[in-house]
Amino acid sequence: MVFLDGVGIGKKDYQFNPFFKFGFKAFDKIFGEMPSLENPKLANDDIYLFPCDATLGVPGLPQSGTGQTSLFCGFNAPKFVGKHFGPYPYSTTIPLLEEKNILVRYKKLNKRSYFANAYPEAFFKYINSGRSRLGVTAMTCKVAGIKFNSFEEVRDGNALTAEMTNERWNKKLGYNLPFIDPETAARKLINIAASNDFTLYEYYLTDHIGHQRLGEEFEKIFDEVDRFLLTLMTELDHSLMTLIICSDHGNLEDLSTKTHTLNPALMITAGKFSKEISYSIQDLSDVTPVIMKYCA
Repeated sequence: MVFLDGVGIGKKDYQFNPFFKFGFKAFDKIFGEMPSLENPKLANDDIYLFPCDATLGVPGLPQSGTGQTSLFCGFNAPKFVGKHFGPYPYSTTIPLLEEKNILVRYKKLNKRSYFANAYPEAFFKYINSGRSRLGVTAMTCKVAGIKFNSFEEVRDGNALTAEMTNERWNKKLGYNLPFIDPETAARKLINIAASNDFTLYEYYLTDHIGHQRLGEEFEKIFDEVDRFLLTLMTELDHSLMTLIICSDHGNLEDLSTKTHTLNPALMITAGKFSKEISYSIQDLSDVTPVIMKYCA
């Protein structure tokens, strides 16, 4: 599973929807067109792109805390809380997150689950200081007893940085990691996934550029995501592996606003069981149960 933060399916708008404004090779080469609210379902062979309801019947703009909890745990978190909430998990959802998250479910089945992200030294200093405010994805990993990867795992090819290429770690954090292009990062992730029953990788810069942060890097980041996804979808062993690319709410697809959107979240399935999975998902709370049905 590749979790892309803040990517929805928006209007066919060449001014504010970057997929139409700049183009996106991963969609163009595989499906021959961009997804839109006017045409939200695309397919080619065993690759399916489709919308996923992120509002879950609750008024207001979807947020990361409840959206990701719904996604990774398989229950309607905003309905349970009574509102959309983020970016961190809502307090009353934490016991359910500890019990129901997908990494915990795989562990209970004695299956090997793996979180492919690595964290810099500052993250370990933070959690070792006794502070425990974590985002949903990191908390999902922690409560499942999954080891957090660090510099060493990236160096050895067993994990990826959250920005995939290592460039930001080197420039902003002073590391000396080899630069890898998005295609290499995708191939590394495929190799990592081949050793596990379930592998999760989180990419969050899509949400950052959707909020119009890192504006000077927009086209560079957008291009890296494009190349990464294209390589994943085309070089995955479709006979043996299942790829699920999913988001938690809309944002990036509408640059007319700096906030999240009411648009459906982007979902893509490829490879084994991709058709069955695509037909079984309506909203974020469906994702984990469907994965457990077909892939556990």
